[in-house]
Amino acid sequence: MALRSAGSGKVSRDPVHHPLFARCYARASVAAETRMGMAGVRERLLAGLSGRVIEIGAGNGLNFAHYPGAVCEVVAIEPERRLRQLAVEAALRSEVPVDVVPGAAEALPVKSEAFDAAVFSLVLCSVRDVSRALGEVRRVLRPGGAVRFFEHGVGGGPAMRFTQRALDRTLWPPLAGGCHLARDPVAALRAAGFELGPYRRMSMPEQGPTLPTSFCVLGTAWRPPLSGD
Repeated sequence: MALRSAGSGKVSRDPVHHPLFARCYARASVAAETRMGMAGVRERLLAGLSGRVIEIGAGNGLNFAHYPGAVCEVVAIEPERRLRQLAVEAALRSEVPVDVVPGAAEALPVKSEAFDAAVFSLVLCSVRDVSRALGEVRRVLRPGGAVRFFEHGVGGGPAMRFTQRALDRTLWPPLAGGCHLARDPVAALRAAGFELGPYRRMSMPEQGPTLPTSFCVLGTAWRPPLSGD
């Protein structure tokens, strides 16, 4: 497939640059596959997908090993250079075809209505403009196309929510590669015009201390068909 710049604007080859965070994230995410049960979450996130899939913010490519055989192609968008290099290595080991592409979620370098499904995995917390990113996903999905998401966000009681908001205003985003703790991914998907399907709120790690990053949601949404768009 020939990739081109979308109508929302030309994207630099490295729209995100967090080299120190990328190295830390790569190590921590691999450890979390077994220690936190993330491999099982990825299996549930991607089960039943088929056709052409776009993955937004592919990171170091840990989802690639879990795509089912009915997926004929994955276009994996990753803006951070170090993580993109690791994703390319993971793509070479994948049993389904994966094309790793530089780009930002707010300006996807692909044609409109070209994909059967889109995948978000711990990404909406760190995109610069959530509504624009979701608008781009809606653009590139075919009518009725699915969104699979596993995200963390706001949760807990008043004290925890206050802590999340305070961290978002101060230390957390610069330390964690632009991550925000108090975003609400389900509300953002609904506001962007997606139809929400089943979703499950969960804590990560499931066994262990509750942290500001622990409040997660795993679920499905759809781009409405043209009649309801």
